[in-house]
Amino acid sequence: MSTIALDVVTPNGSVFNEEDCEIIILQTKQGEIGVMAGHVPTVAALKIGSLRAKIDGQFEYFAVTDGFVEIRPEKVSVLVQAGEFAEDIDTERAKQAKERAESLLQQERDEKIDRYRAELALRRAINRLDVSKHS
Repeated sequence: MSTIALDVVTPNGSVFNEEDCEIIILQTKQGEIGVMAGHVPTVAALKIGSLRAKIDGQFEYFAVTDGFVEIRPEKVSVLVQAGEFAEDIDTERAKQAKERAESLLQQERDEKIDRYRAELALRRAINRLDVSKHS
């Protein structure tokens, strides 16, 4: 079976690099996409979500923030602000972040809060909790 390389890159550098992925499943702004070796070259915007990579018959799960993916027939490059393995997610910290964001969003509209940032924080926390279930 042909394989495809995956590189997940954050502003701090590469956080995951694997040469032999069987399939990579990403959450784009247009919907979920599966990528295998030989895929047509593509660039797409990613949303906060999960990234799954099948390696040696087993899926590895990552929580990623929004960003971009560049797909080439032999390699997938994922550029995100942050990404972490399911088993590395601190679920207690993610639960606290979720509660803080929900609390901010429940405040009165006239209070000086940045609703957009609070909504993003809530989505990131929920995503991290969902992905952590696969550890």
